[in-house]
Amino acid sequence: MQRTFRFLVLFTCFLGLAACSKQEIVPESKPAEVRLRSITVSQSSLVLPAGGSAELSFSVKDPAFEIPSLLVENGNGKAPAAFSLESFRRGGKEGEYVAVLKDNKVEEVYSTQVCLVVPLKNTQTGQISYVSSLFFVVRSEQQHVRVSVNTGLPVVYVDTEGGKGVYSKTEYVPASLYINGAGKYETLQPVSCSIRGRGNTTWTWPKKPYLIKLEEKASVLGMNKHKRWVLLANFMDRSLMRNLVSMKVASLTSLDWTPGCVPVEVVLNGKHQGSYLLIEQVRVDKHRVNITEMKPEDNAGDALTGGYLLELDFHYDNEFQWTDPRGHCDGMSRGIPFAVKSPDPEEITLSQKNYIKNYIAEVASTIYGENFADPENGYAKYLDVDSFVDYWIVYEVMCNHELRNPGSVFFHKDRGGKLTAGPCWDFDWGILSFYTSAGETRLVNGKAIWYERLFQDPVFAEKVKTRFYELLPQLETIPDYMDECEALLTESAKLNFKLWNPADDRSQNGGNIINGDENLTFHEAVERLKYNYKKHLQVIQAQL
Repeated sequence: MQRTFRFLVLFTCFLGLAACSKQEIVPESKPAEVRLRSITVSQSSLVLPAGGSAELSFSVKDPAFEIPSLLVENGNGKAPAAFSLESFRRGGKEGEYVAVLKDNKVEEVYSTQVCLVVPLKNTQTGQISYVSSLFFVVRSEQQHVRVSVNTGLPVVYVDTEGGKGVYSKTEYVPASLYINGAGKYETLQPVSCSIRGRGNTTWTWPKKPYLIKLEEKASVLGMNKHKRWVLLANFMDRSLMRNLVSMKVASLTSLDWTPGCVPVEVVLNGKHQGSYLLIEQVRVDKHRVNITEMKPEDNAGDALTGGYLLELDFHYDNEFQWTDPRGHCDGMSRGIPFAVKSPDPEEITLSQKNYIKNYIAEVASTIYGENFADPENGYAKYLDVDSFVDYWIVYEVMCNHELRNPGSVFFHKDRGGKLTAGPCWDFDWGILSFYTSAGETRLVNGKAIWYERLFQDPVFAEKVKTRFYELLPQLETIPDYMDECEALLTESAKLNFKLWNPADDRSQNGGNIINGDENLTFHEAVERLKYNYKKHLQVIQAQL
């Protein structure tokens, strides 16, 4: 009896030990919640481009664990609306994963604190438990809370990647562009772009001009679709309208194309930069300078004759440029500076370079030759005369002496066509200012570049006179247009001149202000602009 009892006790203890040993062994099939102990994200913040996605690396402490599902939550058990988890996958090493988060296009600006969450189901009880990472921030590429600028003008918001500053004229910075149309134009929803500085003297001033390049062509403020747009700072212009008015005057002529432009406010990385002019960049395009775009294989025959976009600019900052000794340039003994803007410097061939350089030399030789006024074999054989007439009128009416320097002067030549003047560009330095020219008493551009010689032909001189009087009724409406511009820009001017002092342009002019109105009020500057405009129209009539 005692032996039997002892056996039963020993057998029972054996069964108990066996049961205890079985509970302590953790097989591979044990429920996942026992194995997953932590999730670690690789970064504290993630930036999502508008409508795009970005990757976030994370790891688990138990490399062999296989994540069944993954959530992104804001800490209250809710998924954010602005973005979502698109997918997740194993990384390159054991225990590493990659989550892909996607912007949902429902919010333009957001910065949200979230965490990664793995839900775990207990296979025995059916209960759900959760393992979460530490919080991290997901923010939109349009990262800055938009500054409210209410001047009646459209507001251009540019937010660079990571808030990086724009300090170079050659290196682009990735960015996002959004334009509030202010109820006057269609709003441009956030699009990807890149931005860099631009300009020569204007880049040295505190208020910077910029070039924006969109990833895809888009219509901006009612203008035709394109990738490239310029933000002119108009730093030195107390009236804020010299470029705007000049483009209006150019649009009254028969020039092939005049850049469209709209006054705007600019906010860069959340900081208001002031009043700008958003304007179409001078480019070869069916909606801009509409000439044939040359290819590297266009090296012979008619294909070699165009199209070419040329710039005359004393800055000599283009890759392919040369000077022709014939023509009148103020203070320049080296002749007229020519540069090719299209074809692009990296694509233009030697044959194309030689052709356009020789063509310009032939044009200049003819203009300064004995029979230059011959209607068949003189300058009219090479020049689109009507364009040169209208181009001169725009520069003269606006007192733009840059035609004499020359600076930012453009010509173009289409395939099989003549050399054509235009488009007009960069009307801010000395425009309608008797500080920089003798426009109060005489013509400003009578001796500019080739025009000194062209005016020696009575036929050309008569063409200019006839055309000027044809345009005069429209030109006489420009003072009223200036009044409209003043009303449009008044609120913008108040904010702009709290930020910038145009008189600082003296740093580029021997200590003297350039336009002469930098120390006036905005209204006084507009009145002076109107007076000078009317006065110079009278001078032109007396001189022609």
